[in-house]
Amino acid sequence: MSEKKRKPFLSVQEMVVFAMLGSIMFCSKIIMEWVPNVHLLGAITMTFALVYRAKGLIPLYVYILLNGVYAGFAMWWIPYLYIWTVLWGVTMLLPKKMPLKFAWVYPLICGLHGLAFGTLYAPAQAIMFGLNFKQTLAWIAVGLPYDAIHAIGNFAAGFLVLPLTLLLRKIDPNAYKIPNSSKER
Repeated sequence: MSEKKRKPFLSVQEMVVFAMLGSIMFCSKIIMEWVPNVHLLGAITMTFALVYRAKGLIPLYVYILLNGVYAGFAMWWIPYLYIWTVLWGVTMLLPKKMPLKFAWVYPLICGLHGLAFGTLYAPAQAIMFGLNFKQTLAWIAVGLPYDAIHAIGNFAAGFLVLPLTLLLRKIDPNAYKIPNSSKER
């Protein structure tokens, strides 16, 4: 009997591309550190979800791992394990073939994620530091000005989602291709 050869989950090319994309994401964060709470991470996360679908989590977690290696695997790092995944998940819920007239949705979602960042971070803070509900709400309230800056930066960066998505779909043969629903006559 001959066994069927299984196709690996990731090809060598995909592993290299995802490692590179995660590294680019990390480098973009380092380059933007001079501006507090302003970065391209939300836009890049959304782009990965749109271009690579489920596999888009791989470069995202490469970034998260690199971030921990660089800055230390301390308590601040733990929420990163889920905060970016929330944005990826929301992006995955968007229609696969969104009309261009709705491209404003990308910056909006990206901005809302920036605004919600402190709130998303709060459950981990509450568990790690033993905060009660009232203290957690106070922690969120104190961080709102920073979340507002984060939202503005993410909103602006969100305008890069569509161009980055189109570029990656064009240059990467492993990218998710939107099926053409128009019928040729």
